[in-house]
Amino acid sequence: MKTNVNVLVLTGYGLNCDNETAHTFNLAGGTPARIHINALIDGSVSLDAFQILVFGGGFSWGDDHGAGVVQAVRMKTNIGEKMIEFIQRGNLVIGICNGFQTLVNLGLLPGFDLDYTTRNVALTYNDCGNFRDQWVNLKVNTASPCIFTKDIDSIELPVRHGEGKFFADQKVIHRLQQNNQIVLQYATRGNRPAEQAFPDNPNGSVLDIAGICDPTGRVFGLMPHPEAYHHPTNHPDWARRKEVAKRNQESRPPKIKTGLALFQNAVNYFS
Repeated sequence: MKTNVNVLVLTGYGLNCDNETAHTFNLAGGTPARIHINALIDGSVSLDAFQILVFGGGFSWGDDHGAGVVQAVRMKTNIGEKMIEFIQRGNLVIGICNGFQTLVNLGLLPGFDLDYTTRNVALTYNDCGNFRDQWVNLKVNTASPCIFTKDIDSIELPVRHGEGKFFADQKVIHRLQQNNQIVLQYATRGNRPAEQAFPDNPNGSVLDIAGICDPTGRVFGLMPHPEAYHHPTNHPDWARRKEVAKRNQESRPPKIKTGLALFQNAVNYFS
């Protein structure tokens, strides 16, 4: 069912997951629009017309000077105050992979004390030294205020990144823990902590952190790609699961959470 929840999906300068992200928000009942970054900067498109802002995946500006750095500088310089006002009005922001990297460079995350200008954490090169393209198991912190992960306790999603290692000093990590701002952590297939062990933790993130939110739960960043798992057949095991269900004389494979659930939670938040 379509809603009047308008979703702005950023495009331009190396971002390359905008079509999949817009498609998934459409499946979730939102009304997505793919908008070039320049349209926001020159004012031809206003954030006021939207309830959800998406910083999607890709390689913005070729990841020159570090992933998400140039995009963060360009947007903060031109529309930094407008983005903060957008958040303060009660709207939602999600940053996926390169978008997560941009959010932490902007200072929109972790947003301690609702300060959306100070950078406290980093996403840096994977410990393995390689770009990782794989599926990961994720444990969800059900005590987190995150709007996007409501009613989800675990999920599988793909990662595709070379700079996904979450890093911060121990004081910041402790504060994230205290505030329940750590939303997603890499886990084993048994949903136990990966304990920074490769490949369950594909990048060496401190405390297996794969995603965090601000104190309100309305700004969310994650390295895995939920838009890449909007249907059961996106999963590489879907055919095997179907066959197992058939041999067990089940009418269909057991229902599992896909990345679509995160987008549905975001749209439902406004309805």
